[in-house]
Amino acid sequence: MKKFNKQILASIFFGICVYLALTIYGNFNSVAKAFANFNWFFIPVLLLLSLLNYFFRFLKWDYYLALLGIKAGKKLSALVFFSGFIMAITPMKAGELLKSYLLKQTINEPITKTAPIIFAERVTDFLSLIIIGAVGGIIYNYGLNLILLVSVFFVLIVIVISNRNLCFYIFHKLERISFVKKYIEKLYNLYESSYTMFRIKPLFLMIVVSLFSWFFECFGFFLIVYSFNSGITLLNASFIYAFSTIFGAVTMLPGGLGATEGSLTFLLLERGFAKESAVASTFIVRVVTLWFAVIIGIVVLFLFQKKFGNLIYEEQNKEK
Repeated sequence: MKKFNKQILASIFFGICVYLALTIYGNFNSVAKAFANFNWFFIPVLLLLSLLNYFFRFLKWDYYLALLGIKAGKKLSALVFFSGFIMAITPMKAGELLKSYLLKQTINEPITKTAPIIFAERVTDFLSLIIIGAVGGIIYNYGLNLILLVSVFFVLIVIVISNRNLCFYIFHKLERISFVKKYIEKLYNLYESSYTMFRIKPLFLMIVVSLFSWFFECFGFFLIVYSFNSGITLLNASFIYAFSTIFGAVTMLPGGLGATEGSLTFLLLERGFAKESAVASTFIVRVVTLWFAVIIGIVVLFLFQKKFGNLIYEEQNKEK
């Protein structure tokens, strides 16, 4: 947990630097005026849309647990899932492996069995964002190279994982390496969970669920830019949000910080936004999506530790 805390604090500090740089770029007084022009009655609606995004993503998480035969119960499942939000500001959300750690400490499920869920979540998130981004990219003739490159990468991952013969052949070859051999059983466990989740039916269903979940945040971004009387359509706003999220993720920066904000601001400027309005829109959408999620993660993790803290402490002492 100490390692996780250091990552979070470092990411928060980095985020402060990013937003300070954006404020300077947009001119503090001008950005302040832009905030004053924003319709703040939209905030509850924006937070509700983010919650709907989180709810659909929870359905995906809970579906994967059931698919792998993990009986956590809805309450524990929800506590673990939303606790993982505290790791939204780690590169590619890789810190959400915290969820596997919490399941290990509470119901003794092997991390090698549950860790692939986090990977499957990311893949289906990416594929759904790619679909949204590709539609806009084709219509606006922008960013298609990046979208195509990322889509090919993730489609190849799905194809490889779905091919058992190929994967077993690779594992067989890896067994010959002495360093890898001692971990080969864990690799097989990781693969079995991944294979189960990347079969056609689960993959298709979870991409559909992901499309629903991410559309809510795209719609939220549309409401933000609409509040500035931008004239940007829902399709355009969805493309900008999806493309910027993809771009931020592939940079491997914690939470996409800097890259996502820069991309959002740049694309809004390209659509004729005033600099201060573009910066203000970027601030608002990141607060009601990324940072709102982190706050939820902090609160729920506190509730989790309050309920299961003694159990985790006892398990850690047994391991020692």
